[in-house]
Amino acid sequence: MGVYKKGKNWYIDYYLKGRRKRRKIGPSKKLAQQVLQDVHVKIAKGEYLGVYDKKKILFEDFSQQYLAFSKTNKAKSTQRRDRFSVAQLISVFKGKYLFEITPRMIEKYKAKRLGKVAPATVNRELACLKHMYTKANEWDYLKINPVKSVKLLKEPPGRLRYLRPKEVKKLLDACRGYLRSIVITALNTGMRKGEILALCWKDADLENRKVTVRKPKNNEIRVIPINQTLYRELSNLSGQSDGEYVFTNGDDCPFGDIKKGFSAALKRAGIEDFHFHDLRHTFGSHLVMQGVDLKTVQQVMGHKDIKMTMRYSHLSPEYVQEAIGRLDSVWTLYGHSDKSEKMQSCVTT
Repeated sequence: MGVYKKGKNWYIDYYLKGRRKRRKIGPSKKLAQQVLQDVHVKIAKGEYLGVYDKKKILFEDFSQQYLAFSKTNKAKSTQRRDRFSVAQLISVFKGKYLFEITPRMIEKYKAKRLGKVAPATVNRELACLKHMYTKANEWDYLKINPVKSVKLLKEPPGRLRYLRPKEVKKLLDACRGYLRSIVITALNTGMRKGEILALCWKDADLENRKVTVRKPKNNEIRVIPINQTLYRELSNLSGQSDGEYVFTNGDDCPFGDIKKGFSAALKRAGIEDFHFHDLRHTFGSHLVMQGVDLKTVQQVMGHKDIKMTMRYSHLSPEYVQEAIGRLDSVWTLYGHSDKSEKMQSCVTT
């Protein structure tokens, strides 16, 4: 066993777990000797092909460890997403060791799932699988990540539904009781529904006019300024409640959900194809249309990736028309004198 030449190429010959292996290296004998030496070192360390023999683990068994990690370290919504993704992955990779799963197998999984679900769903499952292997690397189960070479699918543009000022007024007029204050909070902070319903008075600092979101989706604290509209609304509410939560159902317990009331308000307002989360889009869109820079919008909305914020860079047709119209004031600075005519002549020539 060792290195040998066949034709113009050198090969290495060795045993791995009782099985004979031969690999073509190329025309260099020296390189073949170096590769063989490296293989022997890896075998000695128990790392060949990136797997530690003493820690071999089946995919379904590792999945349980990963879900336990998810439960401890991730938001509840992400935990649900992980459980769904892992269930789909187990249905295909059950019975295989982590190191046995190859990029080709993952590509087949991707193609098969694409025939049943949307590209975004497939990408979330691949992202989950990739993170599983990242943790497996950290926990010394293996040294490779077969998902790294698998490309994600192209996704269609995300939902960009937002309300114009007239629609906002119709919606607020259609809201009953507590719902109006919740919608006003969403429109003026961009907070998610869960963040609003869990908001406590200790995090609504009216004196310094700021809201602190302590349990956002990405598990990072962010601070949102309170504008005059929201200040008035929260001030009125603070005089009516001495409980822990800002929005309660009457016995100082936060609302579990407001879907039914919100749907009824949309129906009364005549607004279609709209969800509560679209209030967040409305907030982001109008900030951009008022000239707020994207970096500031990213910070206020708590986006980790600026790409998420770029979704709000779209502008309404009315705003674009107004923006282009501002050029009129620039050109009319020259008045209607000969200078204006000369400028026009220069432009046309």
